Amino acid sequence: MKSLKLIGLAFGASLALSTAAFAQDITIAVAGPMTGGESAFGRQMKNGADQAIADFNAAGGVLGKKLALDVEDDACDPKQARSVAEKIASAKIPFVAGHYCSSSSIPASEAYADGNVLQITPASTNPLYTERKLWNVARVCGRDDQQGLVAAQYIAKNYKGKNIAILNDKTTYGKGLADETKKALNKAGITEKLYESYNKGDKDFNAIVSRLKLEKIDLVYVGGYHQESGLILRQMRDQGLQTVLMAGDALADKEFASITGPAGAGTLFTFGPDPRNKPTAKAIVEKFKAKNIDPEGYTLYTYAAMQVWSQAVKKAGTTDPKKVMDTIKGGAWDTVIGKLEFDAKGDIKQLDYVVYKWDDKGNYTEINPKGS
Repeated sequence: MKSLKLIGLAFGASLALSTAAFAQDITIAVAGPMTGGESAFGRQMKNGADQAIADFNAAGGVLGKKLALDVEDDACDPKQARSVAEKIASAKIPFVAGHYCSSSSIPASEAYADGNVLQITPASTNPLYTERKLWNVARVCGRDDQQGLVAAQYIAKNYKGKNIAILNDKTTYGKGLADETKKALNKAGITEKLYESYNKGDKDFNAIVSRLKLEKIDLVYVGGYHQESGLILRQMRDQGLQTVLMAGDALADKEFASITGPAGAGTLFTFGPDPRNKPTAKAIVEKFKAKNIDPEGYTLYTYAAMQVWSQAVKKAGTTDPKKVMDTIKGGAWDTVIGKLEFDAKGDIKQLDYVVYKWDDKGNYTEINPKGS
């Protein structure tokens, strides 16, 4: 009996030690659309975060402690995003990589600011995110006023004298991007023949397609997400319309090609230079491929957001969010997407959007490197 008691005491002590060790882990979060229409991008973010955590821990962790990952789902819903942010703040998690949709990142950022959480979004491009003088926000992607300008320059150069239409899905991201593209096009002397809105989640676009057909539109620019863009493209082709569809970075996932099939060939979109092709990402890309994961879209951007935070924590010697953010804005950081520096707002100083084209095999390639 005595030996059983000793075994029990030893087991209890062991359990207490392991629990204490776990409690000393530094928990950080990734938040995005793990469910819903944009879940393809939530998966990209989770894949990037999982690999970053694994690599950081294999290299000894941060400040001598292992990292643990909290994964939160906002379904690209602003109210859910705010709730997620309050949950993360109440858990005293010092850092979150997120969110994906600008309509989620913007309201969440206010809760993070109040709750002392540093937020780096890998993907939210609406300018308002960094224009409210919040202390806690940064992004490793570009902005819609940069992305819209590149789209407009491409259209002005390649579709001069053609009929242009602009659509948007009324979301913070979609309408914001469409408006920036329209503004840059109008400044270049091009007036669109049609400017229309639809609702995110719509399935039937035949009325809009009929308008495009009536106005003999050569190129339609869509400010919106990949699911609706894919359906618009398919319904254009069903009506015999060969109009080129162009959109933004929300088309950077192979799910777009699964919606359109070969009909998606020739579709254009803007996105940052593909990080999968950068020498800085080669070793990480190989790790993903060994797991049969294609680190497309925002996978490596999420990894980079975590690299910026972890390097800044090491340099600052603390996870205190305000001190880490001061460190981030005062330094230059080596990441899988290249060396990054941040301005006072939290925007990166170096990112050129480029134009990509989908082919009939479900792949996309750059067609104007460095936005030429």
